[in-house]
Amino acid sequence: MGREKDAAAALAAAAGMAGRYLEGIGERRVAPDAAALAGLVALDTPLPDRGMPATEVLALLDRAASPATMASAGPRYFGFVIGGAVPASLGAAVLSAAWDQNAGLAAMSPAAAAIEEIAARWILDLLGFPTDSGVGFTTGATMANLTALAAARHSELAAAGWDVNERGLFGAPEITVFVGEEVHASLLKALALLGLGRSRVRHLPVDGQGRIRATGLPRIEGPTILCLQAGNVNTGASDPFLPLTEWGREGEAWIHVDGAFGLWALAARGYARRLAGIEYADSWATDAHKWLNVPYDSGFAIVRDRASLHAAMNSTAAYLAAGEGRDGLAYAPEMSRRARGIEVWAAIREMGREGVADLVARCCSLAVRFAEGLAAAGCEVLNDVVLNQVLVAFGDDERTRRVIAAVQRDGTAWCGGTVWQGRAAMRISVSSWATTEEDVDLSLAAILKAALSAN
Repeated sequence: MGREKDAAAALAAAAGMAGRYLEGIGERRVAPDAAALAGLVALDTPLPDRGMPATEVLALLDRAASPATMASAGPRYFGFVIGGAVPASLGAAVLSAAWDQNAGLAAMSPAAAAIEEIAARWILDLLGFPTDSGVGFTTGATMANLTALAAARHSELAAAGWDVNERGLFGAPEITVFVGEEVHASLLKALALLGLGRSRVRHLPVDGQGRIRATGLPRIEGPTILCLQAGNVNTGASDPFLPLTEWGREGEAWIHVDGAFGLWALAARGYARRLAGIEYADSWATDAHKWLNVPYDSGFAIVRDRASLHAAMNSTAAYLAAGEGRDGLAYAPEMSRRARGIEVWAAIREMGREGVADLVARCCSLAVRFAEGLAAAGCEVLNDVVLNQVLVAFGDDERTRRVIAAVQRDGTAWCGGTVWQGRAAMRISVSSWATTEEDVDLSLAAILKAALSAN
C-alpha cells in the first residue's frame, strides 16, 4: 500500500496548494512581475540522478511556478477569450485525473463513455441542435474545426464518387472552400492540416464588424464547404446566418460554423435570436474552456450527419475491441485521450440550463459596462458590443499600444492588443464566471489611469 499512500499524500498536498492559490487569486497581480518570473530558475536544473519525494516535488513546483502564472483563473483576466473553471468542473478534473481513464474506447472506461454520452446529449439540448447529431470531444476549437471539416471533406467527396479515406486527395475532385475575410486563424490551420490549403480558399467580403456581406454572392458549383462564424474573435459579431445558409443550401454546400465562443449565445435568452439560421448548418465547432468555463483543454465538434463524422474519424484494428457504449475514437481524431467530457458534464450539472444562460448573459452585460465606461471617458469603442467582446482605441496606434502595455504592467487587469481592420486596439474579452461589476469597475479605473498617463 506504500505507493497508494504516496499518491494519496501527493493529491492531498496538491489540493491544499491549489486551494491556497485560488483563495488569493482575486487580490494578486493578474500578470506575474519580474521577481516571480525570475523564481522559475529554481526549476531549471541538470537532469537529476536521484528522485525526490512527490510531496517535495509539488512543494518546489508551487513555490517556483505559482507566483509566475498568469491569473487567468481569476476575475480580471480579459485576454484571449479565456474563461475560468467553475468549481464542479475543476473538482471533476482532479477526480478524473486520479481515475486516469482513457476515453478512446468504452472497453477502456465504461464510466467515461457513459458520462460523455450524457454530456453530448446535454450539449445538443442546450444549443438546440438535432438530438441525433454526432458530438466529438476535442482539445479545443482548432481540433473541433478540423474534426467537423474532415466530415465535410468526406461527405462532399463521397457525393462526387470519391472515397478520400482510401484514395486520399491525389486526383480527387476539387473542393471549393468559402470563408469570410475575418476568418479565424484556427479554421485556416484546420483546412491546411486537411490538405485543403490556406491560399486556395475563396474569401467573402465583410462589413465593419467582420460579418460576411450576404450580397453579390458567387455561384456555388461542385463540392463546396461554406465556413461561417459565430462570434468574431475581435468584435463578437456573427455572420448573417439566414441568407448565407439559404445560399449554401441552394448550392448543396456543406455549411460549417466556427463558433469557438459565440455558439454559446444559443444558450442564453435574448442572445440566441442573434444567431437565427445557424441551425441550418451541417456542423459546428466550439470550445468548452471558453464560455462553459471548464479547465483546459476542452472543445467539441458537432456534426448533423453522424455517419459522416464516423466515416471521417473511426479507426479499426484487431485489438481495438468495440464496445456496446460510446467509443470516443469514432468521434474525434485522438485514439488515446483523457476523459474531458467528465468536466463538461460536471459544469453543466452544477449550473444547469439556467446557470449557463446566466453566465453568458452576465458576461455580455459586463462587456457593455466596460464599453459604456470607456466611451463616457472619451475613449473610442470600435465595435458594436453584441456579445462579450469590446474593442477600444486610445488615439493613434502608438498611444493605444502604450496604454495596453501600461495596463499589463499595472497588474490590476490584463487586456490584450489586436489590429482591427488596420487599427491598433485593446481587446477586452469577458468570459469568466468569477467576474463581477466590481471587477469591471476596478479594471476600468486601471485602464483609464493608464490612458491618462499615456498623454
